[in-house]
Amino acid sequence: MLRFLTRRILFTIPVLIGILIVTFALIRLIPGDPCRAVLGERATDEICDAYFQRYGLNESIPTQFLIYVRNVLQGDLGNSLRYSRPVTDLLAERMPTTVELALAALLFAVVVGVPLGVISAYRHNSAVDVTTMLGANVGVSMPVFWLGLMLSYIFGVILKDTPFALPPTGRLTAGLSPEPFYIAWGLAETERLASPLMIFISRLNILNAILTLNGELLLDAIRHLILPAIAVGTIPLAIIARMTRSSVLETLDQDYVRTARSKGLREFVVVVNHAVRNALLPVVTIIGLNFGLLISGAVLTETIFGLTGAGRTLVDGITSRDYTLVQGFTVVIAVAFVVINLFTDLLYAYLDPRIRLS
Repeated sequence: MLRFLTRRILFTIPVLIGILIVTFALIRLIPGDPCRAVLGERATDEICDAYFQRYGLNESIPTQFLIYVRNVLQGDLGNSLRYSRPVTDLLAERMPTTVELALAALLFAVVVGVPLGVISAYRHNSAVDVTTMLGANVGVSMPVFWLGLMLSYIFGVILKDTPFALPPTGRLTAGLSPEPFYIAWGLAETERLASPLMIFISRLNILNAILTLNGELLLDAIRHLILPAIAVGTIPLAIIARMTRSSVLETLDQDYVRTARSKGLREFVVVVNHAVRNALLPVVTIIGLNFGLLISGAVLTETIFGLTGAGRTLVDGITSRDYTLVQGFTVVIAVAFVVINLFTDLLYAYLDPRIRLS
């Protein structure tokens, strides 16, 4: 197992270097320059010369790349050209929105999608199966922006002032100011003295509410998260349900399942312990891939529901030619992909003992 982990970690190094090279090259091939994209009409030639000098953009492309790689290896992602702030601080402030949304959407997709797929496979060609797969096809076909707008209209307008109303925008109710856990615990007196990791954790509203025992914040954060999680999690739910169905159908015809039934085991034990567990390998792969995609930022969902996460920040960085910000966010998201894929591979050995990762 240790050899497998070491080998996989070593294999990720050229992948990350390739991501750095591609991102560095593509963002500089976009027409225009960051000075005029950020400053607009005020960007005279003299001002832009000073701007390039300040951020090192007057150096040659290879020199800029080597400087950036050196800074990344030292843990420094640089300063944003647009916001004039460290990219690390922006990550600590905005990535929690995307991470919280991705986890909620994945939880919704897995908790609903896997049971639907199992039931559909067990009731193959029945009315339940047809209805479930029809719903899965509809879920895949619905555009995220349309579903998000419909959910906001239904639960924010039509059902307003009813027990079923849900907040259509934002992460928290206006005026609700949660106390960060590091202040409540006496770890730092102000945000300025807190580390980026502390800020990141405190911006995860649900986790911060649990750490500070704030029931009002916990309930409000969950209510604001329901609609965007459903909107962005519907397509992964449909894919997971279809994959689970096809995989469970295949395992239900295996000899070991028939043997388990002939031994007199309960049908629930046969299906769950023997069929479903061995059918989860491709499902776990799909879950890992979808989680990585969700972490990269759901731009449309964040825009519709007024959330400022990684997706919107990346789009703003690209449109303003903010090289440092785009590269910093891309590296962090790429590392998240690598970690998720590694964790997915480790799950294989747990789900199927026949796999020997070493």
